[in-house]
Amino acid sequence: PSRQDGDLPRLRSGSLSRRAGVGPSNSWNPDCEQRLPPNSEERATAMSSDRIPMTRAGYEKLKAEVEHLDTVEMPKLAQRVAAARSEGDLSENAEYHGARESQGMLQAKINLLRDKLARAVIVERQKEATGEVVFGSTVVVKDLKFGDNETFVLVGAGEEDYDAGKINVASPLAQGLLGKKVGERVAIDVPAGKMQFEILEVKFED
Repeated sequence: PSRQDGDLPRLRSGSLSRRAGVGPSNSWNPDCEQRLPPNSEERATAMSSDRIPMTRAGYEKLKAEVEHLDTVEMPKLAQRVAAARSEGDLSENAEYHGARESQGMLQAKINLLRDKLARAVIVERQKEATGEVVFGSTVVVKDLKFGDNETFVLVGAGEEDYDAGKINVASPLAQGLLGKKVGERVAIDVPAGKMQFEILEVKFED
């Protein structure tokens, strides 16, 4: 049976580049559905399974996207397939095969988004800055290799905007920043190599 919205597990805010390492990696522990451990190291260890942290806004955004794809875009493709089929011989019907391929890709996307929703855990944003990197915080770092400053916002699935520095909290980069405090230096392994930062500021913005 499908889980109702009201049954979604909830969490308090837990610690969690545009250059590299911003894609999600499954790293949320279903044993942490009530509250993450207060200790940063324990908190990092706890987040190691397949739960997907989201804010309520992010969850509703993904839910709306699935609804649109399923009720608007999928019927359009079904009509394309039917129209192409009516043209006769399917063996050399490029329009038919193209429409079927698009239909399959769209269904795969819908299935992927539904899976994310099924594994979602709603996270309550922390409101007060403690100097420690947590879910929902804005982090200003200095890139120790290039010498420039970068700003990242740790967000849940459905709220990513990598051009704006909003990175998925399950990404390698965000995972490497979690629990770190102002003044600390950190080396993070990402797909493109190793990134080194100094934490300059941790804050919360509306």
